[in-house]
Amino acid sequence: MRRPALAAGALAAVLVVGGAAGWAGASAAGGEERALPVPAADSADAGFARDMAVHHQQAVEMSYVVRDRTDDEEVRRLAYDIAQTQANQRGMLLGWLDLWELPKVSADPPMTWMGMGDAAAGEDGALMPGMATDAEMERLGRLNGRQAEVFYLQLMTRHHRGGVHMAEGCVRACEVDTGKRLASGMVEGQESEIRLMAGMLKARGAAARP
Repeated sequence: MRRPALAAGALAAVLVVGGAAGWAGASAAGGEERALPVPAADSADAGFARDMAVHHQQAVEMSYVVRDRTDDEEVRRLAYDIAQTQANQRGMLLGWLDLWELPKVSADPPMTWMGMGDAAAGEDGALMPGMATDAEMERLGRLNGRQAEVFYLQLMTRHHRGGVHMAEGCVRACEVDTGKRLASGMVEGQESEIRLMAGMLKARGAAARP
């Protein structure tokens, strides 16, 4: 069965091409190339790119951990789809920062671009909404079989909820059209995967965690 995450991956591939073309330059009336304006270092566009790259990296790590902890093909396929999609998107976000000649890290706390810099406590490695703590990542690496599957699905559901919250923030506040389109695609893809994971949890006699 083809997973919703595969569709998100296809969207990411399209946006890689579109994004590179969109920011490389635009044709002027006389046929000359002119550089498009780039966002400032403290803009929502740059903040989203930096923070979502970090957020995605943990999802990739979590997905590869669970692939080694279970033989269940359904969970392994989902984990692979999520890892590939989010690794592709992370590469795009970091590539845009390079293109804009902006730093990949900021002295400001995470989520400052959303007006939440004072709310992201970074407790035990959970720097942003939905991120797993270091203790939770360690626990995932110790579990096997159905226990690993359930814990992964619970962690990833929460992780996706945080990602959707951030992506919706970019849709509202970002100014670069290609970035807004990517963020909108993230919302659609991750909400679809949240619904998928709810069914997978139910089939395993479990439910999502707050």
